[in-house]
Amino acid sequence: MKIGDLARRSGLTAHTIRYYERIGLLPYADRNRSRHRDYDASILTWIEFLGRLKTTGMPIRDMLRYAALRGEGAGTEAERRALLEQHRERVRAQVDELKACLLVLDTKIDGYVETEQRKNDDDAASVQNRRKPA
Repeated sequence: MKIGDLARRSGLTAHTIRYYERIGLLPYADRNRSRHRDYDASILTWIEFLGRLKTTGMPIRDMLRYAALRGEGAGTEAERRALLEQHRERVRAQVDELKACLLVLDTKIDGYVETEQRKNDDDAASVQNRRKPA
């Protein structure tokens, strides 16, 4: 597939795809007779994986290291696994921190909801008291 097709299917821009090639995150594409990049559809799986690593905050240097090891092929599995395990621990710590932040937000929101409910209850009671005949 051409770079425009890959860009549409992957969600990356053509500029990003060329950049990823240049720095080594993506292998250089084969070229067709017109010298245009010609990508195999299997590259989409790799791009999706890179997107997950990026989303989870893996530093580009670690992504490059992983890509280089992947390019070396068999015999690098243990090192690739170790790299992913280290990253997984960082992601887990980040998830724990986000859960703690979410708890604080939920508590704060619940406080506002309770305050609003009390105010509404007080307003309703005030209206009821005014309607009672003396």
